[in-house]
Amino acid sequence: MNTFLGFGREHVERHYRKTGQSVYMHLKRHVKEKATGAAGGAISRRRNGKVFLDLELNRDFNGDEYDCEDEAKLVIFPDHFEIPLPNIEELPALVTIACDAVLNAASAYKKQEPDSWDEEIQVSKHARSLRQQDNGVRIPPSGWKCQKCEMKENLWLNLSDGAVLCGKWFFDGSGGNGHALDHFKDTNFPLAVKLDNLTPDIADIYSFDEEEAVLDPQISEHLQHFGIDIIPIQRNGTDNGHHNTDNTNGMRPRVSEWEVIQESGMKLKAVYGSGFTGIKNLGNSCYLGTIMQVLFSIPEFQRAYVGNLQRIYDYSPLDPSTDFSTQMAKLGHGLLSGLYSKPPMKSELIEQVMKEEYKVLDWHQPKGISLKMFKALVSNGHPEFSSNRQQDAQKFFLHLINLVERNSVGLENPNNAFRYLVEERVQCCQTQKVRYTQKVDYLMQLPAPIEAASNREELIAYEAKRNEAEENMRAPPEPVRARIPFTACLQAFTEPENVPDFWSSELQAKSAGVKTSRFASFPEYLVVQIKKFTFVVDWVPKKVDLSIDIPDFLDLSRLRGTGLQAGEQELPDLTPPIVLPEDTRDNSMNSSDSPEIDESAAMQLAEMGFPLEACRKAIYYTGNMGPEMAFNWIIAHMEEPDFAEPLALPTFMEPGPSVAGSGLAATPLENHPPEESIAILTSMGFPRRHSVQALKATNNNLERALDWIFTHTEREEEEETSDALSDMADTTEPNDSAFSNANMHSDSTLSPDQDASGPQIKDGPGRYELFAFISHIGASTMSGHYVCHIKKEGRWVIFNDHKVCLSERPPKDLGYIYFYRRLSSS
Repeated sequence: MNTFLGFGREHVERHYRKTGQSVYMHLKRHVKEKATGAAGGAISRRRNGKVFLDLELNRDFNGDEYDCEDEAKLVIFPDHFEIPLPNIEELPALVTIACDAVLNAASAYKKQEPDSWDEEIQVSKHARSLRQQDNGVRIPPSGWKCQKCEMKENLWLNLSDGAVLCGKWFFDGSGGNGHALDHFKDTNFPLAVKLDNLTPDIADIYSFDEEEAVLDPQISEHLQHFGIDIIPIQRNGTDNGHHNTDNTNGMRPRVSEWEVIQESGMKLKAVYGSGFTGIKNLGNSCYLGTIMQVLFSIPEFQRAYVGNLQRIYDYSPLDPSTDFSTQMAKLGHGLLSGLYSKPPMKSELIEQVMKEEYKVLDWHQPKGISLKMFKALVSNGHPEFSSNRQQDAQKFFLHLINLVERNSVGLENPNNAFRYLVEERVQCCQTQKVRYTQKVDYLMQLPAPIEAASNREELIAYEAKRNEAEENMRAPPEPVRARIPFTACLQAFTEPENVPDFWSSELQAKSAGVKTSRFASFPEYLVVQIKKFTFVVDWVPKKVDLSIDIPDFLDLSRLRGTGLQAGEQELPDLTPPIVLPEDTRDNSMNSSDSPEIDESAAMQLAEMGFPLEACRKAIYYTGNMGPEMAFNWIIAHMEEPDFAEPLALPTFMEPGPSVAGSGLAATPLENHPPEESIAILTSMGFPRRHSVQALKATNNNLERALDWIFTHTEREEEEETSDALSDMADTTEPNDSAFSNANMHSDSTLSPDQDASGPQIKDGPGRYELFAFISHIGASTMSGHYVCHIKKEGRWVIFNDHKVCLSERPPKDLGYIYFYRRLSSS
């Protein structure tokens, strides 16, 4: 009753011993099934009518089938003296007021959630009487844009006249100029539906007249009036509280993908116990759940967090909800202890058979653990993961890797198992000279070349039929899935990549270049992402329907880099000239000398949810080398305070940004930190050498430099045993990492050619075995559902939110992210 933190029975004693706080409120809820009466029994709870969040709320204890009786009492430690509540006579007035406030307060989670979670959305008064104009308007399945300003995002379809206009008034106001609202003021047409995430079961409908989100029971008919036919999807039903979002724009659904990935229609055998605990879906949180299931199937993560459980708990801060290691340990314990995955009692199974009310009694089955507190912590401040929308599992994996790096001080760093070095070779096309660089990576992105599909002729015929159907406003033909050999994907990975704006240090000018990538080291666990998503006309990442014959065993030994070869000549070790802003240039200089930024690539990144200015900076600092390279820069710099600030180019008195800071492992520019920043850190008691090193590693950001020092304490202690005069050698200190912001130093095996100042790598043979994969169902990373399969005890197991079963047909060919473990050298 002092901190208002909640604890289970096994942890309340630890909190009392740690803090000395002795007064706790014990809350307990008794759930009883309602007795059926003469009227025919309990009334089934109706399906939640909210359209913005896809929540499975109709099978919990809060429905009309159950009676709940709450019990509250104060418990005084250490004697466990109990005082039932309410108790006005025995308790002081101040304590009684505090107890009442706690009992009547809204849940902390409800305070975090948007209003649409709390308020019941009502049917619009205009829904049943809406008049739609017979003006012949037909909405195509793609290529939408605002009719007044050419905007291609945040678009709303007016249900009266079919006008497609941009919004600005709703929820996050993400883009648009409010033309949909202006249209209502001109016409009084009241209802509009958002096109971006439209499915038969999830439709964002807004009433301008009522000034709120509303329901439209006739939304299917209203959409069909403008040629958007979503009824075929409805016939396929839903599962797991998720909807078949393959047909976000009214096209025919890929039913097979939805069913095959979830192994629908098969009698899957549920499994229970340690390592077989499901994760409850919080509403579009399956991207997070699948990643965590796979990570905690890896011994390094189990050892780092669950193996150190008691130590982490004992040293956790007074508010453990804000401590990353505590929440990781709590999650790992929940998944691996088996306490939350127990088979139903025989009496419960008999009761199910006798009553034949499987849905009513579904609460007997394990519902999985809830990750509300964990999600709130890891997504705090992130523009995408803090929302309740579906996200890209690959992006979340990299985000979590970054969090583990920053919070692994004093613990074994499990990221060592994923980290490896990439050797990049760039050759100047004019001089034929080469440059070899290395960068840190955690994930291999594998291209999926459609042109290499074994059924290419079938795909060409389908595309012709689809285009013809779209032109004639007819239903599209049955989709055809591209079948691509895995060997073709590897071949595409090794193909040279053109670098049109490569800066040649030999020519001291831009030149055409060719880049190839190889492994400089092989990780213990290799994460492979198939590039299934592409950006189409409306800049929304759309998934290409692919089937790839993923092998169970993989040998990448031939992809190991070899370094500078005999006969090759290296490019001079010179840095590009500093680009000056316009106001520092001579007035006679042509404006064409200003830095070029590929605006289309910046927009491509912005559509993934990143601030536009951050995307422009990413493109600039990575030398216009494409959105993929810029994406790495964004991941490395998204925690910086000025991440979303406009691009500020250095003046002629300032050095340019470090190439290493851009996410590239090239020679960094000389970047000696300002003496005033060094003085601030040394005045706090940090050695000058480490202060300089921290500032260099963080691009002279004082706040991040301080964090860098704290996350490198182990290495500092080792270096303090060296010669004290080394503090004077700060100007020759090498840059720590090819991946800025990564904090790569931890105990692990060094590669033979690696010194102790570089990133720690566990190198070894390039032979692997598949042990897990994550599959995506849907047409875009912004919608759909994620399912993961993990090989445990020699059997494949499917983890589909809270459902954990033995897999009968693991759909390895339809996966999105694959996890391989290194085979032993024996």
